[in-house]
Amino acid sequence: MKSKNKGQLVCQHLEKISRKLLEDYPELVKQFRYRHGIYALYKGNKLFYVGLASNLRSRLRHHLHDKHKQNWDRFSIYLTITDEHLRELESLVMRIASPKGNVQAGKFSRSQDLKRTVRRVYSDIKKREMMDLFGESILPHRILKQENSKKKGVLAQYINKRFNIRFNYKGKLYIAHVRRDGIITFAAESAEAKRLQGKEYYSPSMAAIAVTKKKTWNGWRSWKYERSPGEWILIDELRKK
Repeated sequence: MKSKNKGQLVCQHLEKISRKLLEDYPELVKQFRYRHGIYALYKGNKLFYVGLASNLRSRLRHHLHDKHKQNWDRFSIYLTITDEHLRELESLVMRIASPKGNVQAGKFSRSQDLKRTVRRVYSDIKKREMMDLFGESILPHRILKQENSKKKGVLAQYINKRFNIRFNYKGKLYIAHVRRDGIITFAAESAEAKRLQGKEYYSPSMAAIAVTKKKTWNGWRSWKYERSPGEWILIDELRKK
């Protein structure tokens, strides 16, 4: 039987309640003692502060007397199933809402900043537009350079740096390196590394055939690369960019 809470983050919530509940009726908030989650403080309807706590009742009562005491009159709480992602959830809210009472902006521990990638794509788009206006080739310079080279892997036109790919086949994990020239070589930690190491493969399908020992195999729909930390997707997505 599947768990009803699978994938659930927030299990209970209470939104924009007067602070008088904390001040005049403390017995009503005993149930929040030792409960973890995210809380928000408001001045009227305007968000003032966001925080996280492992004991929400204690933290809220503390805010009745600390430096923020004159800056809020209502509060919201969001009780979570676990405390695994509390820090990132708090950072997410702070980065989006920028509450006045929070001095520091939220930080993510492992998230990849896509600004550099977006800038590179934007630069290529502008180059294409300029070359088209002046009647020149509309292909970016790095792709033209790759096409003029004799020995390049088919992945070369989609990448600009070395990275790893992996393929799960019959319970074994195969790991390979994709060089900047698009050529694929198998890593030492791959299953059956001795059989596969030392050889070069010019396409994902050729590398997949080496693994499966089949006559044909679609490597684009087999190998995966790490698009962002912890997120492995099929390399076929590279052709869609």
